[in-house]
Amino acid sequence: MKFFLDTADLDEIAEAASWGALAGVTTNPTLYARVGGSLADFNAHIKRICDIVGPACPVSAESLAMTRDELVADGRELAAIAPNVVVKIPTMVEGLAATRTLADEGIRVNMTLCFTVPQAMLAARAGARYISPFVGRFDDISEDGIAHVANIVNAIGNYDFTDNTVGGEQIEIIAASIRSADHVTQCALMGSDIATVPFGVLKKIVSHPLTDRGIESFIKDWEKVK
Repeated sequence: MKFFLDTADLDEIAEAASWGALAGVTTNPTLYARVGGSLADFNAHIKRICDIVGPACPVSAESLAMTRDELVADGRELAAIAPNVVVKIPTMVEGLAATRTLADEGIRVNMTLCFTVPQAMLAARAGARYISPFVGRFDDISEDGIAHVANIVNAIGNYDFTDNTVGGEQIEIIAASIRSADHVTQCALMGSDIATVPFGVLKKIVSHPLTDRGIESFIKDWEKVK
């Protein structure tokens, strides 16, 4: 499973990238607002993210347009920022139509706010390169988010969608709205291709009390050797 960072914070992205395990970045309007971003600076901010992570890491930038023509126009503009920009589009009728057009033009799309198997199947048929089912938002309404994501992973894995995607690439499922280390564990066990996680969660999954205790013990033993 690959790790994406779900943030628009440049410092967080730079720090996570320095660990050598970061495979991509996802952003959304809420995350951009949290860093005090402005509409006028949005494209430049996405470019700065792309420069930090490098061309091999996809960076999802979201369009909030509501019509297919506006979504396509936004998608073209966003894709022109850098070669590794992926256009993030909500799973809806207009979004499906825009995704098909953009995919036919060679522009990769991440269909977001996906909650059901039928939505995921439609997104795949429309040419989405990535599909982002949300874990935590199911948990927020007392449903099992992990089970829903597992169903989507299994359903998409039953079929070959490479004829629909840009460059014949395999669709990847991005487990989104990750809230805990256990979410990450469960997504890995179910075979999710990617988990996109907040920086706080990413830091937590690196740490473990037994690791800390072991390091402390090694240091004490080494002091005895000296």
